[in-house]
Amino acid sequence: MKSLVKPTLLLLLMAELSGCASLGEGVAKAFLDKQTSVDTRQCEVWGKSFDGVSAHLDNGKGKMKILMVHGVGDHLPGYSTHFLEKLAKELDLPVMSAQQKNIPLTSRLDGTKNLGNLRVNRLLSKDRRKELLFYELTWSVITAKQKEVLAYDNSGEYSFRRAEVNNLLKKFSNDTGPDPIIYLGESREDILVSFAQSFCWMTKTNWDGLPDGDASKACSFNDDSAAENIKVDQYAFVSHSLGSRIAIDGMQRIATLLDSRDVEFRQALKDKTIPMYMMSNQLPMLQLGRKLPDVNNQYAAYCHANGAKYNERMVAKTPIFCIDVTNININVATIFDAFGLGKMANPLDAHIGYDTDDRVIALIAKGIGNAKTAKIVNERCQWIETI
Repeated sequence: MKSLVKPTLLLLLMAELSGCASLGEGVAKAFLDKQTSVDTRQCEVWGKSFDGVSAHLDNGKGKMKILMVHGVGDHLPGYSTHFLEKLAKELDLPVMSAQQKNIPLTSRLDGTKNLGNLRVNRLLSKDRRKELLFYELTWSVITAKQKEVLAYDNSGEYSFRRAEVNNLLKKFSNDTGPDPIIYLGESREDILVSFAQSFCWMTKTNWDGLPDGDASKACSFNDDSAAENIKVDQYAFVSHSLGSRIAIDGMQRIATLLDSRDVEFRQALKDKTIPMYMMSNQLPMLQLGRKLPDVNNQYAAYCHANGAKYNERMVAKTPIFCIDVTNININVATIFDAFGLGKMANPLDAHIGYDTDDRVIALIAKGIGNAKTAKIVNERCQWIETI
């Protein structure tokens, strides 16, 4: 009997051992698939209703224009393609220019400087009545040179000595961590000039008047075209992490450079509302170590029509000056239960996943609290209106 029993037990044991890995993988996959099959990621909105960019596409007098400013890390022109394609679909703009226009950015004071690239796409509805000009600023070339001193850290001499995950995290931190530090140094002015040049090209001319590949010509606000376009065009900024700080500082810098001769340009900006859609907002952290702006806690004086300094404001409304804030708390990374250890999400996805999230795209495209609000926002986001 023993001779019959032992082989049977051995056979069963071998079967269990050989199937252990595949069985474990199957259980884990089923467990994770179950968690991701129902999307329970949070989307909570506090604030006033807003229209999104769709409300300004059918602009008979001017154009709808969006400027996107990336955050930390090295980027290449075209980084916004996924975001742009999703936005175009949400806005029902299926017609796109065959080629983009690329403007190498430089300084008016020093034409030898490489201040990045401005890529412009033109999107249209099928009947050509609706039009969107999308401007993508790539400024990271300005900080890339300084980050080369960290190249040894990613070289084969050292990288193979780290565990794989640790090595990936090291590369990520070397790529992204230095940018906020570099921005506080000498490169800050060049980055802000890069933003100013982008805003200048956005306001100065429309699609047909934009240069393409002309590195010798910098943009100037000093003519009537920018002021005239600002009066009729509609603008919006889409920014990510450090890009939000750059956009805010960039607009403040433009304000300080305007003098009494720029009467029409200043007046056009004063009458303008420019929304800013800030993703992965880290403004409180990016303010650390910096003194407060010269003008603060004076909302009534600058933003109310009867305020003592109402005529001294730069623009009618932006998230920088006279603000209306709508705060959106949204989970863009998949959250799962790590087998009883607690809920977690990929931190990288949680930082950079905003510009491809369908709810974020829908909020930028069609806003919230209006007749055109997207179905996904109405169904998946909780809105608490503030009055």
